[in-house]
Amino acid sequence: MRVNLKTLGCRLNEAELETWAQQLQSQGHQIVRDSAIADLVIVNSCAVTDDAVKKSRYLIRRVHRENPRAKLVLSGCYATLSAKEAAESLGVDLVVANADKVRLIEIAKERLDLPTMPVFSSELGEAPLFAMGRQRAFVKVQDGCRYRCTFCIVTIARGEEKSRPIEEIVSEINALHELGVQEVVLTGVHLGGYGSDSNSRLEHLIAAVLEHTGIPRVRLGSLEPWELTDGFLDLWKNPRLMPHLHLPLQSGSDAVLRRMARRCKTAEFAELVARARQTVPDMNITTDIIVGFPGETDEEWQESLGFIERMDFGHVHIFTFSARTGTKAAGLPSQVPHPTKRTRSLALHELAESQRRSYLHRFVGRTFPVLWEGYKRSKPTGQRSISGYTPNFLRVTAVAEPGRALSRRIEAVPLRVVAKSGDHFLAEL
Repeated sequence: MRVNLKTLGCRLNEAELETWAQQLQSQGHQIVRDSAIADLVIVNSCAVTDDAVKKSRYLIRRVHRENPRAKLVLSGCYATLSAKEAAESLGVDLVVANADKVRLIEIAKERLDLPTMPVFSSELGEAPLFAMGRQRAFVKVQDGCRYRCTFCIVTIARGEEKSRPIEEIVSEINALHELGVQEVVLTGVHLGGYGSDSNSRLEHLIAAVLEHTGIPRVRLGSLEPWELTDGFLDLWKNPRLMPHLHLPLQSGSDAVLRRMARRCKTAEFAELVARARQTVPDMNITTDIIVGFPGETDEEWQESLGFIERMDFGHVHIFTFSARTGTKAAGLPSQVPHPTKRTRSLALHELAESQRRSYLHRFVGRTFPVLWEGYKRSKPTGQRSISGYTPNFLRVTAVAEPGRALSRRIEAVPLRVVAKSGDHFLAEL
């Protein structure tokens, strides 16, 4: 079969997609990038916000419209939280909830009577993620979350925490490295809770990956700030652990954080950020912010905005609050009007863009190793460019000379200028 895989949402969804691709490819099936030519399309959906639900529905309709003859399998958080609605969606042949997605390929074969191919080789010639047009491998290390932040629907969709064994994760990373992967991202619903069910901890896993694999780059997914122990930053003594921390703040107002049931006050967050920047040179701190949480007053908003400005983040992911049925926040009083949320969101976007440009300009003239990932050809000029990332996750673009193979190579380059859009560097090779 020709199989196309699509995902929306978090890095955990990306990791699951890569696992399915490995299973399919090892059984002789072909991974294709275009759903229009596929015999089977698998969609890993998202439901973190109302907008994510709308995008999931739209993607389902689009896939069916472009290729109505293909079998369509739907999984992910939207499929789990709205199973009946998802099953009745146009073109969906099978819905697999999160609890069963580890057996998704097996279930699809059984229920859709898919053709079975003999296993043609126990060793693949190329990582399946390359066939999907991806370069960085997302490795799922745990699932579920024991915390119940009042705004979060994902913990309901994903269930209780479950960690994968360290030996299994190390083996997967070594296999990916042998197939040409140069960077892995450790990810989970509650990454900092790794080992809560197995008498282990995230730092034990990271130490094992650094000791027992030779992959050049190890990156971490999103981490709750209260999960970082006193000795956690010592792990960055190994240069293979990339200097980038994504620490979701969600609000810069302690009163709002209490209503969110967050476990880190702003003073504690500020102390952690200061310690990380002092301990790890060039550490890039990025974050998530929810705008317009129920009860957020003008005073609390200004307090939040001021704190975010003082933190000077490298990048801010901005989410406008949307009430999700099943969460405590959906029933809180004093829901913020949409026009107010929009005004606050625009102000935060302006601040975040200013911070991002300021952060990038600090590195102009510096030389960093860049992992080149993918090519792109300009339609007007036909010029081919390649982009990649520095260790602290700054995007770099350069003109790719004809005949020069750079993809999946790590090369030290000087960062020349920040591009006009303000989101990446231009470099000369």
